[in-house]
Amino acid sequence: MIDVPLSVLELAPVESGRSAGEALAATTELARRTEALGYRRFWVAEHHNMPGIASSAPAVLLAHLAAATSSIKVGSGGVMLPNHAPLVVAEQFGTLEALHPGRVDLGIGRAPGTDQATAAALRRTTEGLNAEHFPRELRALIDYFGPAGVGGIAATPGRGDKPDVWLLGSSGYSAQVAAALGLPFAFAHHISPGNTVAALRLYRENFRPSETLTEPYAMVAASAICADTDEEADFQATPRDLAFLYLVSGRPRALPTPQEAAGFEPDTQQRHFIAQRRQGQLLGSPATVRGQVEELLADTQADELMLNTLVYDIDTRTRSFELIKKALAA
Repeated sequence: MIDVPLSVLELAPVESGRSAGEALAATTELARRTEALGYRRFWVAEHHNMPGIASSAPAVLLAHLAAATSSIKVGSGGVMLPNHAPLVVAEQFGTLEALHPGRVDLGIGRAPGTDQATAAALRRTTEGLNAEHFPRELRALIDYFGPAGVGGIAATPGRGDKPDVWLLGSSGYSAQVAAALGLPFAFAHHISPGNTVAALRLYRENFRPSETLTEPYAMVAASAICADTDEEADFQATPRDLAFLYLVSGRPRALPTPQEAAGFEPDTQQRHFIAQRRQGQLLGSPATVRGQVEELLADTQADELMLNTLVYDIDTRTRSFELIKKALAA
């Protein structure tokens, strides 16, 4: 038995031939199903100007997901702080915590989660996009939940209704900020697998105890697709591969069906990109994925594992989470 808490990172994918409303309904159903399977958290990620992702408003979606479930923790993976005034985020998540006490995670990210033009449109200025502002704005966000607030201003709701605050990252910079503030840290292994071990080392070596944590707590987020066989898992992964090819080419679109993806013939450069993207991912049969998880945990010593499963169809997503849960419990 691999005794590590498992959680879910969801993008609310808009699938080819389906609407954003259908994507959000599927995400809601997935939250219910993974709660029943015993997953600890269900996080949604903030992305903008992407026709294949429907989770552009995490706070709104999380209110719906919390109401549709009863015990699983819901959270942002994450809210991209450069896009928002810290007080607004504090009020939104203070409201969520007041409505669902003890069930809300506020995961904060430093990237805009979109292109620069869209990020500027969200905040109507490019000032907050400078990385130098991030630690100050993160500190202000946390302080808005406290009794003193910031400059005499406290979040309402928020004061006395503080969610669990996490810092997200894919680099050593975010790891060091999380360590300095004594926050739990979620590393985006699915985005930057080559940086995972070094970033977690920085986090643990520089961690300072805080009111939040007395010792470091690290969660690793990984792409994961599990099917009955390695071949089936590879087939289910092809829509995700093609979606990323469209994204990096500047032509993002809805998540293709496996049949659409199977009909696409990548050139040599595209095949190389796909192979690079698959590095560090959990992909294969239950036995294969179990071995990959064992290796990942040995390398990272992660306290928790968060899985992002980007496949076409809600039943296929659910099946992957079922198989992984059973494989690690054996």
